Amino acid sequence: VQLQASGGGLVQARESLRLSCAASETIFRFNSMGWYRQAPGKQRELVAAITKGLGTLYADSVKGRFTISRDNARNTMYLQMNSLKPEDTAVYYCAAAMTDNVPSEYWGQGTQVTVSS
Repeated sequence: VQLQASGGGLVQARESLRLSCAASETIFRFNSMGWYRQAPGKQRELVAAITKGLGTLYADSVKGRFTISRDNARNTMYLQMNSLKPEDTAVYYCAAAMTDNVPSEYWGQGTQVTVSS
């Protein structure tokens, strides 16, 4: 299983970005998928996750601003990030799991998101 993350970039505060995570096989197999991020000097944290049943969870710091979704037909997961803040600056990673509710079995490479003030 390969996951390919894309969509990162440099934006100003209050702007938006959409991250994509394309899978090498059908994502319908994955019980859970999600996005993590790691800022310099900090631990990796779970930002958002979505289950096969479309249940979602979000870190408190992104609730109301980020939306996670999955498109089974395109084998792709997305993270729509609105009202970005400088503290959202990090490397974002996508991940997935076949059976676990916590997506941490398969990992994609990171994509850098930088938000300037």
